[in-house]
Amino acid sequence: MRKRFNLFLLVVSVVSIFGYGVGYSLGEEKETAFENLDIFAEGIATVEKKYVEEEKLKDLIYGAMKGVLSSLDSYSQFLTPDDYKNLIVETEGKFGGLGIEITIKDGVLTIISPIEDTPAWEAGIQPGDIIVEIDGETTKDITLNEAVKKLRGNPKTKVTLTVLHPDQREVSEIEITRAIIKIEDIKNSSILENNIGYVKIAEFRESTAKDLEKELAKLKKQELKGLILDMRNNPGGLLSSAVDVASIFLKKGLSIVSTDSRNQEEVVYRSDYFSPKLLDIPVVVLINKGSASGSEIVAAALRDNNRAVLMGETTFGKGSVQTIIPLSDGSAMRLTTSRYYTPAGISIHEKGVKPDIVVKKVEVSESEDIFEKLQKEKNFEYKKDYQVIRALDLMKGLIVLSPSQR
Repeated sequence: MRKRFNLFLLVVSVVSIFGYGVGYSLGEEKETAFENLDIFAEGIATVEKKYVEEEKLKDLIYGAMKGVLSSLDSYSQFLTPDDYKNLIVETEGKFGGLGIEITIKDGVLTIISPIEDTPAWEAGIQPGDIIVEIDGETTKDITLNEAVKKLRGNPKTKVTLTVLHPDQREVSEIEITRAIIKIEDIKNSSILENNIGYVKIAEFRESTAKDLEKELAKLKKQELKGLILDMRNNPGGLLSSAVDVASIFLKKGLSIVSTDSRNQEEVVYRSDYFSPKLLDIPVVVLINKGSASGSEIVAAALRDNNRAVLMGETTFGKGSVQTIIPLSDGSAMRLTTSRYYTPAGISIHEKGVKPDIVVKKVEVSESEDIFEKLQKEKNFEYKKDYQVIRALDLMKGLIVLSPSQR
């Protein structure tokens, strides 16, 4: 009984500290909360005492925390000290693996987006694909952290994925060789034709907005008249970076995104200091079902402020904010603390951002000419990208109608 009482005090202390840190008060429900914690402590103590194999108390607490966080939504997670360290490595933009962003969606391990020019991209992994097995082991009931551990590994080692392609309603087995994944924010920046610029943003990281500014400055020197901003298969990244990128295209003070938390404190992020801004040319934004989070924020902000036309496919629908909360032993919680709302006040969570003009991905085959050979040298064969071709056609019309061309 003494052991169980000590465990109860430990659990109460942890909850009390956490509650103090987030400004949470038990209030009138204090007695009910303590009763429930007593049940929790009783269950943990019973498992520790009677389970067929001896288990460490910390492992039981970690297991309970994983259950608590995973029961909330697909994005909340408990991170062990090792998991937390791996997360820090990932945010630095260089790690060993396949090059995919994953989540648990509707209870199954789902691809948010493959990162371009990575092993997963080259293997044909698509947004929305479901990973059924990893090296022959089922992913049923797998946690996100467990999946990440299985998918990552030393460079040049192989992993076999059994993948369900919902669009084709078929399952395929794909062997992928791991590699060092180095994420580049800006994947391509060039003038395509008719003074129409093209920039692809792969992810939103700390330096993305400044990198974009530099690329746009180069394009302006080539008499830039219109811009295609490609955010297809962009899984997101830092909220601050997405806000900074949107700020480049919007007049100061305009709403970009707002967040609303449980205590109903609304925070509005507005267009900020970036100068010079790009305000006087038309913009077409390309999106698809691999566009998530930060890319959805930028796309919706530009559309709602009448600054861009969205073309492509409905985005992924990741419209929630996760906050990393470190704990005293080196572990951490990734906790969903608020939701995103577009300037028009619409939540994109699990709905996505719909394009103004729907253009499905279509393979284009045509004879190779000198210009296409030149583009190949730049590693960007835009004439084989149907969505880019359609964006070019639209842009040519927008340029004619643009006030700056009158």
